[in-house]
Amino acid sequence: MYLRSTVRRTKRGESVRYLQLAHNERNERGVPVARVIHNFGREDQLDREALSRLVGSIQRFLGAEETLRASTPEGFRFLGAPEAGGPHVLDELWSQLGIGKAISRVAGSGRGRSGVERAIFTMVCQRCLEPASKLEATRWLGRDVVLPGIAAVSDDELYRAMDFLLACSERVQESVFFSLANLLNLEVDVIFFDTTSTYFEVDVDDESEGEEQTDGGPAAAEKPLRRLGHSKDHRPDLPQVVIGLAVTREGIPVRVWVWPGNRNDQKLVEQVKRDLAGWRLGRAIYVVDSGFSGRDNLRHLRAGGGHYIAGVKLRSGMPETEQALSRQGRYRQVKDNLRVKEVRVGDGEAAVRYVVCHNPAEAERDRALRQERLERIEAELARLAEQRQRAKTKAEREQHLRGECALRDHPTLSRYLRQTKGGRLALDRARIADEERLDGKYLLTTSDPTLPAEDVALGYKQLQEAERSFRDLKGTLLLRPVFHRKDDRIRAHVLICFLALVLVRLAETRSSETWRTIRAELGQIRQGHFHSAEGAFTQTSEPTRRQRDLHAALAVAEPPRFGRITAAPAEHT
Repeated sequence: MYLRSTVRRTKRGESVRYLQLAHNERNERGVPVARVIHNFGREDQLDREALSRLVGSIQRFLGAEETLRASTPEGFRFLGAPEAGGPHVLDELWSQLGIGKAISRVAGSGRGRSGVERAIFTMVCQRCLEPASKLEATRWLGRDVVLPGIAAVSDDELYRAMDFLLACSERVQESVFFSLANLLNLEVDVIFFDTTSTYFEVDVDDESEGEEQTDGGPAAAEKPLRRLGHSKDHRPDLPQVVIGLAVTREGIPVRVWVWPGNRNDQKLVEQVKRDLAGWRLGRAIYVVDSGFSGRDNLRHLRAGGGHYIAGVKLRSGMPETEQALSRQGRYRQVKDNLRVKEVRVGDGEAAVRYVVCHNPAEAERDRALRQERLERIEAELARLAEQRQRAKTKAEREQHLRGECALRDHPTLSRYLRQTKGGRLALDRARIADEERLDGKYLLTTSDPTLPAEDVALGYKQLQEAERSFRDLKGTLLLRPVFHRKDDRIRAHVLICFLALVLVRLAETRSSETWRTIRAELGQIRQGHFHSAEGAFTQTSEPTRRQRDLHAALAVAEPPRFGRITAAPAEHT
């Protein structure tokens, strides 16, 4: 298939060129004959934009590598086309945030430290583009991608870089925070904090193995990191670590923590507040989930003039909570799916401010789910009653008892049951009525007397930005599996994932696109490597209009069209 031009003469005797898309077919006699597939019309009236779109569509289908291969200059050999678009953008964002400068400044020019910044960037870039082990990164670099300033790296260099990164983690995270605040004009008056956990595919925790503590980090525990604890990944059988993350209201992560896997959420807030105290956040409002709403935690958040918005467990059994939920008052509509009501419990300065939130759509889902569970319980109770009536032998009676025990110990259905004086199970109507009263509701408390109730509710809803960051850490950036055993390396691995998340969020914030979309577009930009007897050169594939727009939105210059050009060494005669 090819572009064919023909010349025709008009009635005035003028020669006019016409362009056609054609390909050759053989006729009955085996002679090649041109067959026209599409007429583009007169050359002087050609819609060049339409032709460019066609070429771009074909290039996207073939891929940038095939396009570069097809355009190999005469006398040169095409060696390959590793990815260059993603690494180029990430390196520019890395530089704009000053992360590279901060690391290089701390590293200095001592022996073995000259390439530590590039080694750290290699691991962060790999986590953003093709998450895998550190050993795989040594093969990935050069084979699949080209990174500015580094051609190859060994696994020993990567491990040494991880150890160094942990030693300067405080400076690096603080540098990232202030750079982000300046670049994006972040509103850092509200800080969202939450925790998650990530597990390890090992049989027992490090405490059981009797290993020595090696983390050496700030506020380190005497015990190893990998411990059994409350798993938020539903794997209580595996040791884990607890990861804390602080993000801004825009969803930009600003700080990460790693704690032993058996650490309770209620004991973490004091360290979080202390670590962020020196970052000049001003009048910060901390937003935390109900897992952090203990009295001691709220007191720590209130210290130093700060304020908090905290979720409160509806079933905590605290008298203040019961008063807040039972207090009469009119709800104010905030959004279609959110109503709020402000309640104060107590007198004078000791009064606690609560905001009761109600989501009608969620209330309907709660009712439907509870009704489904109640129907399931009633069917099971009827089956057990029939089984009890039929039981004649000891084995049949034991089978009935096992069925009752299983229902009584069920993790979700047991909450609606009570045991009668005769030992039988029955629906707990009082408990069901209490559940109905809580349908679609959640309770918040705040120490800020000036913040409107609507802003309290909306601010708490933004806590999902921290949860989204955890999902991206575990999904997009593949935080797990963690191929490390020592505590120092585990902390460094989490810090690398944190830096990768910072770059991803910065790119998403600037472009208003998801990282998946950005990654797909940038992955099409390749750097072709060509070689001949006279020398070698590299050439970047021509970016499409979509890719140019993406670079402009990211505030990153397009990669240079031609890269390294080297002449073959002169032969001595």
